[in-house]
Amino acid sequence: MGQKFSLFQIPKLSYRVLKVWMRNKDVFMKTYKTNFLPSLLEPILYLVAFGLGLGGFVQTINGEPYVNFIAPAIVSVSMMYSAFYECTYASFVRMYFQKTFDAIVATPVNMEEVITGEILWGATKSLINSSIVLAVITAAGLVSSPLFLLIPLVAFFVGFLFASIAMCFTAIVPNIDAFNYPAFLFITPMSLLSGTFFPLTAMPQVVQTIVHFVFPLTNAVDITRALTLGNIETSILFSLAWMLIVAPIFFVLAINLMKKRLIK
Repeated sequence: MGQKFSLFQIPKLSYRVLKVWMRNKDVFMKTYKTNFLPSLLEPILYLVAFGLGLGGFVQTINGEPYVNFIAPAIVSVSMMYSAFYECTYASFVRMYFQKTFDAIVATPVNMEEVITGEILWGATKSLINSSIVLAVITAAGLVSSPLFLLIPLVAFFVGFLFASIAMCFTAIVPNIDAFNYPAFLFITPMSLLSGTFFPLTAMPQVVQTIVHFVFPLTNAVDITRALTLGNIETSILFSLAWMLIVAPIFFVLAINLMKKRLIK
């Protein structure tokens, strides 16, 4: 008989989680040059195409030039993409094709620690890639507050949230092609409708409320934009509280869903 799993059972973790994280870090360092270039060029293309191109036809938003408005959003989108794709496609390849998970659990590391290490690595990728984007917009003179120094901390936490969500999808998809569904039905709409390229105030109030609760990126954009521009409002406390509540839930859910899939 198969084991019974509770979807919200608290995982048992140890320092061995770091061993999984270090294994992924070592692999990344062997190909860091390849990984660095897209993270550097992508924000430049967005800033040129949207900030300078489209921005020439858009009035200021909340007193800020359009390029200054979208720059923090590009940083936030980088947080989301980095963590999500690392813990969907990349984790699935390690799990299913490379059999890396099987090799690791043959050591004293247990499955819960493997999944946690994967999620922490997804959060780290979010930190790395968004920091590169942040450096680009800082060099372009689009940062107007010293509070931007807090953004790497936000990036790791946002990455942790999206990595956990991504791992939930990894636990339930039947094959790697099925990731097209969450990518196109969840990630792509979120990247467009989370206050990234236009203010949410352009939408009806009910839509704004739904977006804030359904799309995690909305809260990440609000916090990143506030830290970049120095426009700190009490509303970002809601965004921070929302993520602090939701992230642990998805983290625990991701681990138990993966255990259900992998442990027979």
